[in-house]
Amino acid sequence: MATLELDLAEEAVSQPARKGRRLGVLFWAAIVWMIFVFAVAIFATVLPIADPSAMDMLEKRAPFSAAHWLGTDGLGRDELSRLIYGARISLLVGICAPLIGLTVGGALGMLSGYFRGRAGTFVVGAMDVLLAFPPLILVLAVIAFVGQSILNLTLILGVLGIPAFMRVARATTLTLSRREFVIAAEALGASHARILLRELLPNVILPLFAFFLLGVAVTIVVEGSLSFLGLGVPPPISSWGSMIGEGRESLDIAPRLAFMPAIAMFLTVLSFNLVGDTLRALTDPRQGAL
Repeated sequence: MATLELDLAEEAVSQPARKGRRLGVLFWAAIVWMIFVFAVAIFATVLPIADPSAMDMLEKRAPFSAAHWLGTDGLGRDELSRLIYGARISLLVGICAPLIGLTVGGALGMLSGYFRGRAGTFVVGAMDVLLAFPPLILVLAVIAFVGQSILNLTLILGVLGIPAFMRVARATTLTLSRREFVIAAEALGASHARILLRELLPNVILPLFAFFLLGVAVTIVVEGSLSFLGLGVPPPISSWGSMIGEGRESLDIAPRLAFMPAIAMFLTVLSFNLVGDTLRALTDPRQGAL
């Protein structure tokens, strides 16, 4: 009887934890959408779709048809092809730019959080200086100086993301650097490099990855906003932002030209936000997930 009561008590205690970690339908729907967008973007060249740059002035703003499933834009270009190839640009910039912030900012944050002292003060001060610049003005100045290209846009957005990743990595490292497993490694004579790579990095990378997904969502929106203003990728390369900007000229005739890329961007950004928020909650040490 005592054993049965003990089992029931343990099950009652563990049940809320399992419920707290249960992934909902929205999470899996976001995963499915992300897989779909990545798949069509990666295999765009082998899909049976039209050339996104091919123009047919006789088919300007054509409605849905068997030849053009989503119609054509104001220059007679296939809208479905432009959406798929636009996903390539949005995802390329949206992923590569946060990767720069994750790599550089994560390393700086771990080093400043572990060693502290003057090194940590210098890194934090440098990040504060970078944050002091208005980001939009900085992006406009750099693009005006070096020119419009995917590489330049990715680099400047990646540099702007370094302070945020540094703060996340530093805060997590500061929390973990005085934990028992780190103190035990120091007592056993482990080097600083071993402690950083073997003890701290596996625990720091989890919240950093969750923040990375949120950073991808923000970067896609920023790239879309710059492309909407004509400051993103140069034509004839299409991205969702530039498609929305081109479609605003046809809102009274064919509003779908602006709404379809806007819906695609909305669903993609929402999916990254949902997955990132869920992983952040699961990796939050205050909730006992670590």
